[in-house]
Amino acid sequence: MISVEEAKRIMMEHAQALVPGDMALSSANGFVVEDVIAPYDHPLFDMSAVDGYAFRWSSGVSTWDVVGEVAAGEHLLRELAPGECARVFTGAMVPMGADTIVMQEFVERAGDRITHSDNRLNRGGNIRKKGEQLQRGQVVLAAGERLDAAAKGLLASVGVFRVKSIRSPGVSVIITGSEFSSGPVPEPGQIFGSNDVMLEALIAQAGATSELVHVPDEMVVLEEAITRAVAHADVVISTGGASVGDHDLVHAAIERCGGRAVFHGVAQKPGKPMLFAMFGDKPFFGLPGNPRAVAVLFWEYVVPFIRTMKGAKDPWLIGDVLPVTHTVNVKGDRAEFRAAQVKGGKVTLLPDEGSHMLRSLVDGNALAYLPAHQRSINVGDELEIHYLPR
Repeated sequence: MISVEEAKRIMMEHAQALVPGDMALSSANGFVVEDVIAPYDHPLFDMSAVDGYAFRWSSGVSTWDVVGEVAAGEHLLRELAPGECARVFTGAMVPMGADTIVMQEFVERAGDRITHSDNRLNRGGNIRKKGEQLQRGQVVLAAGERLDAAAKGLLASVGVFRVKSIRSPGVSVIITGSEFSSGPVPEPGQIFGSNDVMLEALIAQAGATSELVHVPDEMVVLEEAITRAVAHADVVISTGGASVGDHDLVHAAIERCGGRAVFHGVAQKPGKPMLFAMFGDKPFFGLPGNPRAVAVLFWEYVVPFIRTMKGAKDPWLIGDVLPVTHTVNVKGDRAEFRAAQVKGGKVTLLPDEGSHMLRSLVDGNALAYLPAHQRSINVGDELEIHYLPR
């Protein structure tokens, strides 16, 4: 077996970004692969931040003649002269000749003449200045930054509607085992499957697409499934059959199909039997069948791999080092990933559940990493934590 640190290092040596392409902003997801430059300023022009009246500031003057009105999407055709103002609405272009806007709440209007009583108003008040957020030619998003909803909105606000990004990787999932019920009532000895629905959700959350197939513990059928998956997917994941028992066929099937096991077995809990293989430049993650191990290994290994394929500059889960609220004694000599709850800058480990249990992963918001050399943890000792990507 190798250590967690060694497994992650070796795995990431094989992670490569997919070939990027130019695509519509609306359909792009994941990360940009090159700097995105603003083609326009934001805001595009001096813009009113309020409903009110625009005028040219003059100290001691508080009365103006109303000579026009500007709604959002319109502009005043002439320049305002000293002593003149225009009614403006939020988002409207500030008229030429104006440099200040008073909110309508501070204005008294009599016919076409106004007086304001805002004693706190200064020159430039209530105006969103042209280019105050971004100027033409500036970098809006740097290569490797995430294309989330806010980033897409920012790009659209400066007139960017196409980006160079990477398509969603396709993940093929092979669920091995003959113990899963195919109906609402399990036969004696059968169980309800959960890895399929869980992995579909995890893969979608990671910004990839998935297709799943269930296969029994039969070598010929497994080989056929692996061959098809490798031919069509960018990443292949199997669950179950990763250990060394009589019915654990994944390692042998990989080799029979032309794959190369890079490592098999990691000194960790959960997920000791984890297998990582390569078919040329195509990765294969052989995960154990226990659901808790599947979820933890997906977050810790598969997520950063997929993010790297999508062009991320920092693919790992967001981490922190925080003091623990209670004493923890760890048995055995393997590193552990424990469900944890982070609150108020401190971390509390949740009950140590078996690798088939998911309750604490539902209740927790992070994974605490307990390295193999750290067997006793006291109140106030610091632990490395990885926030769950929810």
